[in-house]
Amino acid sequence: MKRYGVSLAAIRRFSVSVMAFLPLWSYAQGETIDDVLQHVPMATTLALRTCGVKSQSDSWAEFLASTGASYVLAAGVAYSLKHSAHEWRPDDSDQKSFPSGHATFAFAGATALRHEYGHLSPWVTVGGYGLATLVAADRVRRDRHYVHDVCAGAAIGWLSTELTYYIKKKYIKSDHVDVAFTGQSLSLTLCW
Repeated sequence: MKRYGVSLAAIRRFSVSVMAFLPLWSYAQGETIDDVLQHVPMATTLALRTCGVKSQSDSWAEFLASTGASYVLAAGVAYSLKHSAHEWRPDDSDQKSFPSGHATFAFAGATALRHEYGHLSPWVTVGGYGLATLVAADRVRRDRHYVHDVCAGAAIGWLSTELTYYIKKKYIKSDHVDVAFTGQSLSLTLCW
């Protein structure tokens, strides 16, 4: 069994440097930092697979079906609620506060990262969920969302990805998934 360790001093240095860096970055970049960071966990999952790191999915088709379906399901639920709840944002800019789409995508990506690469090291999971938590906290700090908005977004992202991977494990075999790219379109076929 592998053992992983990190010193308490290293954790403190990292957390202090992140907390000192985020406010400066966010003021300099406006809304762009969390717009980018919300997709980093899923982009990391894709980048690791592209670089040849062995994931839990047996094939590219199975990988794309799992990660893509989790993002589509999360987006569908979050944006359906966002357009029907009509909750005002804390800064009164619009009525699309509930739930947080940024938290939804960040936690959907972090959960996919855990499913695909959590077996490599527990720090992969910690990094994914840590970044997702920072995205959610930054949305509250900027007065774009209330705490319950980001909690609901995190729950939607996590649950939609867990549901997707459960369905994949229970009903879909890896030899029943096919992906085709023609240069102009991407086709995904699932059989069970």
